[in-house]
Amino acid sequence: MPHDLTHLDAALAAYPRATLLEGPTPIQKLSRLSQLPEMNGCNLYVKRDDLTGLGGGGNKLRKLEFLLGEALAEGADTLVTWGGLQSNHARLTAAVAARQGLACELILTPSAVRGDDDFCYNGNVILDALFGANIHRLALGAAPDAYAAELVEKLKAQGKKPFVMPLGGSSPRGSLGYTACAGEILRQADDLGIRFDQIIVPNGSAGTHSGLLAGITLAQASTKIVGYSVLATEEQASAVTLEKTRQVLQLLAPSTSLADSAINVDGSQRGEAYGAPTEAMLEAVRLLASHEGLLTDPVYGGKAFAGLLAAVRRGDYPAGSHVLFVMTGGLPGLFAYRSAFD
Repeated sequence: MPHDLTHLDAALAAYPRATLLEGPTPIQKLSRLSQLPEMNGCNLYVKRDDLTGLGGGGNKLRKLEFLLGEALAEGADTLVTWGGLQSNHARLTAAVAARQGLACELILTPSAVRGDDDFCYNGNVILDALFGANIHRLALGAAPDAYAAELVEKLKAQGKKPFVMPLGGSSPRGSLGYTACAGEILRQADDLGIRFDQIIVPNGSAGTHSGLLAGITLAQASTKIVGYSVLATEEQASAVTLEKTRQVLQLLAPSTSLADSAINVDGSQRGEAYGAPTEAMLEAVRLLASHEGLLTDPVYGGKAFAGLLAAVRRGDYPAGSHVLFVMTGGLPGLFAYRSAFD
């Protein structure tokens, strides 16, 4: 029986939304990987959110649809956000600003674990400049949110109307992008005639995980969401994901409750720090590329896919399970990690 998404669709329609995607992104089966004996009879699929066209693609465009909708409704003329030096969210915010004819201020922080030239000057950094963003590079340890607050006051004094987007675009309003994506996935599953047992995502600023979980909850679907933490510890990521999911539900259906046990965050793949390469990540990126011709990034998708592979190889999923991995994009980051793959 098809999922009933009437309530979910109606709740989302209450919030302004810009159109940045060309339509639903495809779901594809990983046929060669699924046939490997080590996959224990599991059916692996990918949700190709790396195929969103604008700005090099990636999951942040879904969040930016709702954030830009809010910004335009407020009459903003400047987008302000922050992130790491290789931030995918910063890159896509710059691209969206270019498409909309808005100014863009990017506040970028250096990495504590990587300082080579490829990381500092390649990948997303090149694209930020090509999109015409004004880039503010902070020193290690500087507080980007405090810098953003000061910058906003300066912009206002100049007569501009800035709109601030948080780290990763993962405010409750931004997370609505993945609540809508949950409905998209459920419709695609109905069309495929299958039910996904689990959806696997990287968990950084937690907006993708929170949005999906809110959507699955409102649709009353049985699919479980599992996030692999790449930024915070497992405990910290679990707490943030729970809080953000409840905030998203508050926007859409305030009477909906969410148990603590609904949060599934696995911290086993994070490594020593955010952005630090791991052997499991390198193997996962290479396996997906060499068997399926697909590229995933080393910071988010590579670590989450490594977690999925470890779980499948352990036998965590019974034979015949349908598991969906959300490919969140971030391809430019591969070029910033050349030395790691060497």
